[in-house]
Amino acid sequence: MIPQRHTHSKIGLLGGSFNPAHEGHREISRAAIKELGLDAVWWLVSPGNPLKDPAGYAPYEQRLARARAVAGDPLIVVSDFETRKGLQYTVDTLEALASLWPDMRFVWIMGADSLETFHSWKDWRRIFLLAPVAVFSRPGHEKAAEECPAAQEFAAFRLDGPPAAALAEAEPPAWSYFPGTANPLSSTRLRARDALKNRSRP
Repeated sequence: MIPQRHTHSKIGLLGGSFNPAHEGHREISRAAIKELGLDAVWWLVSPGNPLKDPAGYAPYEQRLARARAVAGDPLIVVSDFETRKGLQYTVDTLEALASLWPDMRFVWIMGADSLETFHSWKDWRRIFLLAPVAVFSRPGHEKAAEECPAAQEFAAFRLDGPPAAALAEAEPPAWSYFPGTANPLSSTRLRARDALKNRSRP
């Protein structure tokens, strides 16, 4: 659930399947709260990523419970908003949130690995127009903020240096890259590790 907040709260949105949630998600969230002066980060646990094979998903309630266990911070709120509202695409989620809480300041949060494929998301250009975007570094994806299609197309709207701290107050399109996060964990790597463990059991 999403708790009621003050109407002028600054909220970071970290969306994804969280299949499973891990320390990298928490590191990015805490960095966003610190760097952007956010009041909270909402983890929007998606019912499923349209770009991924649904056969690889753990049950939704299991993913939700794992996310709540990993969050470990009162300022990180794990939400089933997309499932309750029947939403699947980020652009639709942002439009729904803006309609429900028009005076809140929302910032979309993502890792640089997601930025690399951002141009394949539904109406990805409109996402840039709906909310400022904060991109956090991920090991092995350090060049994404310079070279990927989304970064190049919106290069003129990038805020660097001290202005990046004002991202939450900026009118979209606006985005920033934060190089300080480096947790190597990924959901893909964790699923592969678990699969290997299961195969090794007698």
